[in-house]
Amino acid sequence: MSSAARPKKPSESAAVISELMMPHQVNNAGNIFGGELLAMVDRVAAVCAMRHSGRPCLTIAIDRVDFREPIYAGELVTCMARVNFVGRTSMEIGVHVEAENLLSGNKRHTNTCLLTFVAVADDRRPAPVPPLDLSDAADERRYNEGKFRRKLRLALDRGVVAEDG
Repeated sequence: MSSAARPKKPSESAAVISELMMPHQVNNAGNIFGGELLAMVDRVAAVCAMRHSGRPCLTIAIDRVDFREPIYAGELVTCMARVNFVGRTSMEIGVHVEAENLLSGNKRHTNTCLLTFVAVADDRRPAPVPPLDLSDAADERRYNEGKFRRKLRLALDRGVVAEDG
């Protein structure tokens, strides 16, 4: 089996970045700009996707961003990315975001994000990605949830999701 086809555990490609939020990153409401956070999320997810695929990767979609709590200047923001699901050439990457008050040590889960990346070959065409090793029950659960979301995304793209109720 080639290394490209070897199943990989999601933990092998997990990525983490942290950044101290500064006053110039604050919006008129006193919170960190959403775009600042999205740039961090996109970077950490790209690292995760490239680690998994061993190839350059492109962001195809930022499918979901839940802003649970504001983030303030002076807080350390940590973004943790993990592969949830892989298709033939695409990967769903989940990103968990925490803000930490460095003086009190208090940490808050502020955001959850889902992004889709595609691996690309030298000719910039989509390239196959390794499957996931789902020997861990939590990884298998995340994979199945990601597979379900992919089916929903494809159905929405085709316009075939019926309205509920």
